[in-house]
Parts: sequence; structure tokens; C-alpha cells
Amino acid sequence: MKNNDQPATIATKSKRNKYTSQFKEQALERAKQDGVSKAAKDLGIAQAMLYSWQAKSRQTGQPFEEQKLQQAEIARLKRENARLEEEVAFFKKGGSVLCQAAPVKYAMMQSLESEFSVKLMCRCFKVSRSGYYQWKKRPPSPRAQSQEAMADEIKRVFDDEKARAGSPRITKRLNDEGHRVSRHTVAKIMKSKGWRAKAARKYKATTNSNHNLPVAPNHLAQDFGATAPDQKWVSDITYIWTDEGWLYLAVVLELYSRKVIGWAMAERMTASLVCDALTMALWRRKLPKDVIVHSDRGSQYCSAAYQALLKQHQLICSMSKKGDCYDNAAMESWNHSFKVEAIHGERLSTRADAKQHVFEYIEVYYNRKRLHSKLGYLSPEAFELKHVS
Repeated sequence: MKNNDQPATIATKSKRNKYTSQFKEQALERAKQDGVSKAAKDLGIAQAMLYSWQAKSRQTGQPFEEQKLQQAEIARLKRENARLEEEVAFFKKGGSVLCQAAPVKYAMMQSLESEFSVKLMCRCFKVSRSGYYQWKKRPPSPRAQSQEAMADEIKRVFDDEKARAGSPRITKRLNDEGHRVSRHTVAKIMKSKGWRAKAARKYKATTNSNHNLPVAPNHLAQDFGATAPDQKWVSDITYIWTDEGWLYLAVVLELYSRKVIGWAMAERMTASLVCDALTMALWRRKLPKDVIVHSDRGSQYCSAAYQALLKQHQLICSMSKKGDCYDNAAMESWNHSFKVEAIHGERLSTRADAKQHVFEYIEVYYNRKRLHSKLGYLSPEAFELKHVS
């Protein structure tokens, strides 16, 4: 008897009815008119089921059919949103070749195939999948092989510059190494690969000119040229954000070679900060006299300590007009390059990390490796070695 009863029990449990949203709505309407007990009896369903449907309907405040339609629309919107997010991510990496010929698009697709589906990339680039797969099967032409080899060289220099250099500086470095390549070719290859030099951002000013300290006249008068070393120096304070807070950097720039000859870093913008930077410049340049040292009218540069240091070493103090960034344009240009090339895109956890990062940029990269357009694409160090006996 037990053997006969058990299968019947299993069969009964497995035949549980499923009801459509329309059935549920009509059943609830009938229960509303005749009562749950009668409606359940007439429809042959359990009262508990009707009560459950009523509770769910009250929670949403919507009929079951509307719930179903709304859920379908939400699911559709989620799929659409996921598709758009994927397309945006793809265009961020491959959008630079959107207006290029199909082979250029195919090359970009091949480089990104591990990140995005071929179907998505073909849809975004408006090319056929069959065309892409046929392109992949064809052996590359000698010209394509040559361009790919040059792309490898460009990427090597681009990575060595830590994405700081654009096509002019990369072209100069490659030419110096013996590669015969034009700036146009380098720019074209970089664009096709999506390799872009770091871009600029806007930064807040650090100068506090609202003080009653004495200021100096502008002896530089926006003339940033120099015919010999140590005729004119410019100075300024900039800042770096770290997870521990701000780190301030004072810099002294020599205008003949555009070399950073003095720098200092501290947690606060004080007179000691600019004095330390100027002291380094004096030591490194062997205590020259009668140098025009230009800065803005910040309270640190107008301080008694800084002015005393200038006077002690017979340096000529020069200051910009209030609020005129062009009066210190050479220093502003250096700050811009520094922020774009060294700070933008970097997360610096501690001030110690930031100090090491700034040191590497100034002493290892900027002074000795970075090619400067105003120096005939030489580094400041190489320019001085070539022009200063």
C-alpha cells in the first residue's frame, strides 16, 4: 500500500497550477465583488492563494498586467543602458579612428577584441563582421608591416615618456635614434592606436596678494628671453593633492636653459618654502649676483625672510602686477606642463609618495630627458652642455 500511495502524492505535488496575470486580476475582481470565500470556491482555488494575490496587489498598487508590463520595460531599459555603457566604454578607447578608413578601424578592433565583442565594435564603427574577418585572414602588406614596426617604436617612446609626450617630441626622439619618420606619420599612427598625451585641467590659484607687505617693481617686463645663464630666474608655488592632504611645491626656473635649478616641498605655504627653493638655486648655480629673480606678489615672496635672502646675495627682486598671469608666463607654462605630465591622472597616497614622484619628474625626467621646443628640442641639461662652456 505504501508503494501505491507514494507516487500519487508526488504526482499531486508536481501538478501545481500556474496562473496568468490576467487570471489573477479577474479572480481578484470577483473576490472583491463576491468575497474571497465564494470566489475561491467558484474558481476552484485555495482562499490562501487569493489572499496572497491581494497582498501583492496592495503592495504595488498596480494590477498584475501592469506589473508585468512595467517589469518588462524595466528589463528592456536595463539592457539598453548596459548596451549604451558598453558603447561609451568602447568609444573612449576606439573613438579616435571613427572617421578613418575601414582597415584602420579593423586594426583598432583587433587590438580591443579581448575587451569588446566583435558584434558591438562592428555596430559602432558601422562595418560588417564578414569584412573584419576577411581582413584578419589576409596577410599584412609590407607597408602595413613597416607601419606596425614603427608603431612599436612609437609605443616604446610613448611609454618611456609615461604618456607625457605628443607627436612632436616623440618624432624628435625617434629621429635622434636614427628612425626616419615624419611628425605627420607619428601623429597618424598615434591617432589610429588611440595614444594621446595627457590632457590639461584647470587648477586653482595659490597666490595670496591681499597683504600690506612691500612689493617690488616688474624688472622682467614680460621679457622671458636670456642671452646667457643666470641672467633671469622665475619662481612660483604650485600644489599637489595627496590622500593625506595638500603638498606645496616652490620652484625656481632658469630662463636661459629653462632648467629647474631650485625647488622645495612642504605641507604649508610659508616663507621658508620659497627661501629653501631659492637657496637651492643659489647653491646649484654657485652664488651668482645681479640675477633678476621674478615672482608674483604672494605674501611668501614679499616676506622679510625672502627679501633678506635676495639682498644678502645681491639678487634683483622683480614682481608681477597684481592679477596678471602674463607677467610670469614662463613659470605658468612650466606649472601647466608639470600638472599635465606629472600630476594629472595620478593618485598619490601619501606626501612621501608625492615628494618622490615630484623629484623623479624634475630631476630625472624634466631636466635631463624632456625635449623642450624653445631649446630646439633639447633637454635643459643637454642645452646647457651644448651652449655653456
